[in-house]
Amino acid sequence: MNVIDRTLHRSGRMLALAGLASLAFGVIVLAWPGLSLVALIALFGAYALVSGLFTLGAGLEHLAQRRTDWVPYMLGGLAGLAVGGVTFFRPGLTGLVLLYLIAGWAIVSGAFALPAAVALWEETHQSWLLGLSGVLSIAFGILIAVYPASGVLTIHWLIGIYAIAVGIAELFYAYRIHQTESMVTYAESTLKQTLGGQKAPS
Repeated sequence: MNVIDRTLHRSGRMLALAGLASLAFGVIVLAWPGLSLVALIALFGAYALVSGLFTLGAGLEHLAQRRTDWVPYMLGGLAGLAVGGVTFFRPGLTGLVLLYLIAGWAIVSGAFALPAAVALWEETHQSWLLGLSGVLSIAFGILIAVYPASGVLTIHWLIGIYAIAVGIAELFYAYRIHQTESMVTYAESTLKQTLGGQKAPS
C-alpha cells in the first residue's frame, strides 16, 4: 500500500469514528424525547468536540503526508472544537445564541467538507459521500438559523435526524474506502503471483 493509500486509510478511519459518534449522538437524542433544550445543546457540544477531534485527526494525517487537502479537515475540526468549547465553558449564553452557534458550526463544517470531497475525487470516487455529509450539514445549519424558535421538539428531531444522516454518510464513506483498498491489495497480490509464475526457470 503506497503513501496515498495509507493516508486515505487512516483518515477514513478517523472519519469512521466521527461517524460512529454522530450516529450514537443521533440515536441518543431521538431515544430521549424529554430532553430539555439546555441539556440538548450541552449534549450537542460534547458531540461537536468529539467529531471535531476526529476530523482534526484526519487533517493532521493528511498534513503529515504533505498533502494539499489537509486545510478543510483542519478547519472543520477546529470549528467543532471551538463550538464544543464555547458550549461547555460559556454556560451562561442563552439557548438562542447557542442554537445560532450550532447552526454556524454546521454550515462551516459542511462548507469545508465539500472542497475536501472535490480534492479526493481523483483518488476515490467514493468522496461524493463526504460531499453528501457536507450538504446535509449546510442544510441543517440553514434550517436551524432560519427557524431557531420553532420549538424544542422540532429542534430535537432536526438535530437527531441530522446526526444520524451524517453519521451514516461518513461510515459508508469509510467502508467504501476500506473496500476499495481491499480490492486494490487483492489485485496487486494477484498480479505479483501471476508475474512470479511467468518467470522463466534459471
